[in-house]
Amino acid sequence: MHRLAAALVLLLAACTSPPAGITPVRFDPDRYLGTWYEIARLDHRFQRGDVSATATYAANPDGTIAVTNRGWRADGTERSVTGTARFLGARDTASLAVTFRWPFEGGYHVIRLDPDYRIALVSGPSRDYLWLLSRTPTLPEPVIAEWLETVRGLGYPVERAVLSRPPPA
Repeated sequence: MHRLAAALVLLLAACTSPPAGITPVRFDPDRYLGTWYEIARLDHRFQRGDVSATATYAANPDGTIAVTNRGWRADGTERSVTGTARFLGARDTASLAVTFRWPFEGGYHVIRLDPDYRIALVSGPSRDYLWLLSRTPTLPEPVIAEWLETVRGLGYPVERAVLSRPPPA
């Protein structure tokens, strides 16, 4: 039984750590709060069928971050999920664990962030998880290409990226 518990702890920790060789950026979490629009992502079953998405972050009194993810289907149907993010270390390092259904957590690691907090690249626990986020619903195509290209050399399969549409008004 102790081995099973230890294995579960190691498995859950592996689901929150950044991919090997990837360093989350230093950041000011208060500046990161608010709504971000998904511009592109590496697709996964939990978002499959979504054509647009947003993520909204708000400070909780206990120091964690409230997370609300919204996604829209092509027919306009909206889905949403709420969760909580906790810092994996220092608050000025953009490495968090997000849970939408306890006890399962996933890694959320900001690996590139522009100085004005307008564009961010977020990785999950492996290079198969990547999101390009913006404070605006759209970005010029050359900007999208440049941001995705910066992580191609780090082993992210950006050729599989799915571009998102702006959410319904």
